[in-house]
Amino acid sequence: MKRITVLAVILLAIAATSTAQMSLPLDKLESDLVAKYGEGQRARAHRGLAQAAQFWRAEDGNAGAFADFVAANFAGDQPTLDALFERMQFALESIYGHATEVGRDWRQQSDLDLGTIYPFDETMAGYDPSAHFVDDMFANKLAFSVLLNFPLTTLEQRLTEGDKWTRRQWTEAKLALTFSRRVPASVNLAVAKAAAEAGQYVATYNIWMHHLVDDKGQRIFPPKMRLLEHWNLRDEIKADYSDPKQGLAKQRTIQKVMERIVDQTIPQAVVDNPNVDWNPFTNAVTPAKVTDAAAGQGRPAPATVTNAPEPSTRYATLLKAFNASKLVDPYSPTAPTLIARRFDEDRQIPEARVRAMLEQIVSSPLVPRVARIIEARLGRKLEPFDIWYNGFRPRGEYTEAQLDELTRKRYPTAEAYHQDMVRLFTELGFAPEKARFLAGNIVVDPARGSGHAYGANRRADHPHLRTRVAAEGMDYKGYNIAVHEMGHNVEQTFSLHDIDYYTLAGVPNTAFTEALAFVFQNKDLELLGLAKPSAESQALKTLNDFWGTYEIAGVALVDMDVWHWMYDHPNAKPDELRDAVVQISKNIWNKYYAPVVNRRDVTLLGVYAHMIDSFLYLPDYPIGHLIAFQIEQQMEKAGNIGSEFERMAKFGSVTPDLWMKNATGAPVGPKALLEATEKALEVVKF
Repeated sequence: MKRITVLAVILLAIAATSTAQMSLPLDKLESDLVAKYGEGQRARAHRGLAQAAQFWRAEDGNAGAFADFVAANFAGDQPTLDALFERMQFALESIYGHATEVGRDWRQQSDLDLGTIYPFDETMAGYDPSAHFVDDMFANKLAFSVLLNFPLTTLEQRLTEGDKWTRRQWTEAKLALTFSRRVPASVNLAVAKAAAEAGQYVATYNIWMHHLVDDKGQRIFPPKMRLLEHWNLRDEIKADYSDPKQGLAKQRTIQKVMERIVDQTIPQAVVDNPNVDWNPFTNAVTPAKVTDAAAGQGRPAPATVTNAPEPSTRYATLLKAFNASKLVDPYSPTAPTLIARRFDEDRQIPEARVRAMLEQIVSSPLVPRVARIIEARLGRKLEPFDIWYNGFRPRGEYTEAQLDELTRKRYPTAEAYHQDMVRLFTELGFAPEKARFLAGNIVVDPARGSGHAYGANRRADHPHLRTRVAAEGMDYKGYNIAVHEMGHNVEQTFSLHDIDYYTLAGVPNTAFTEALAFVFQNKDLELLGLAKPSAESQALKTLNDFWGTYEIAGVALVDMDVWHWMYDHPNAKPDELRDAVVQISKNIWNKYYAPVVNRRDVTLLGVYAHMIDSFLYLPDYPIGHLIAFQIEQQMEKAGNIGSEFERMAKFGSVTPDLWMKNATGAPVGPKALLEATEKALEVVKF
């Protein structure tokens, strides 16, 4: 019965895709293979034939060619199967590793702070050296060899059976998934091009803060402050809690800037332009009365100054990403939308379960209790930007200027940060030898954008840490990002270098690498010598984690709803998408945030740049927060970050719950954070 069901499912998949409309003699071929290799190979032969047939097209050959291929390539004995398995582990590391290096080199001018970006640099950044790989593997039929011999599995199988599999079985399953879609190179290149264009749009979306003025022309931000949307704007809101004089005015101003970015009433002339002054409340734009930009910084001075709005460029860019992603849909029969691919294949957690976890956080009765504590600490009612309140952290004891002065002095260049990494790793609990290995394996680059971790895909290469380093040195925002990205790099190192099989390299999904990076980021002040852990500080940290998860969970829900809206309205225009994002942001806000902040129709949840350039990435952040909390609890219990981090990171890209049970003994979920928050509220009083 099971055999008939499997074949029926595969035949349905064949009918739904552009596979060859030909009759393949699967039953006869199965009988031939059993006659040659024995009855013990029947199940493998049946499965492999169906899998290979699913992807076979007319251009691959006729039925006779398929039969000849099967006869020559079915690995009917263990030595032959082992040889194919081992060859693919070696070959995939080589092709993926070198393609990553080439891609990194071709993106260098766009990614790093190396001067002018010319149109040809953007073209280079949009090139994907691996775009033809899957095409080539099907054309030379190596992909069919894998599909003929190793099992394609569903998410349900991996979730329900994976805890009983051996490491070899897991690796075989991951190997087959490499060829679970036959996407043409032209489609892969279109996706890469859309991603590069979105990345470039986001990486250059700066606001010159000294040029934000009030009705009297007063400036409340310091000269030369150039903040990237959304990362730096959000982080400036966090920093301004330590400014008792002008902090509140700054935060209200940034909120207005963010709202105008979301609804696209922001004047196009003010984006990365130090040559104009802008009042974000009245939206008036005038020629700049002061100069604070270095030569070549920002956009050139405009011939005329107007407050004409950005013409929904933000949403035109997102639509390009959507339309490029949609090109993959016909070639992905088991996950026919980007939404399904992100949750079922990338995250390996069903969307319904993710949504339930996020809603459990944003609707928790703990939210208003934490909110009242924040109000008491602020001495005022909450305002919308207080979703980014960070006063539970010791950072609140220091002004942004104090932190900037410290980090700039310590890290005048990217190389200075690199030179300090051995100390950083040692203080995080890694043994001296391991600290030296990690520091020697990571390359630090000055980023053009906010920063990111560019991992390696072969053991002879090195992961790259990118963070923003200005001419006067690395400010606190850049340092905070650098510590986060360093966590990614360490995960990337252990999950590649110490893995037993290459196709198991990595972690279950991006949320896990985010979680491990959060572990480092949460220690940034301790690494500067500005904080010491205590019972009270641990309780405050828990409240900070909870409030941060509450904020980003709403952002993720907006991202999810926006992608559903685009699939429901595939022919939408940029202005229509803009209006939809604005409304979706208001809907989520009104349901989960307005009851706490007492302000309706706020659009701040739609401001994240990830929504534009990262293709439904944002749910990884709240999931990452939940995972990070569980991981940190385990590390505290074990008493050592370094050894526990290494043990966890090298378990591989199995399913999330299996990974988490190995790491902490419990599946992924909000339970640990909610319980700890309840306890923290007993410690932290008004």
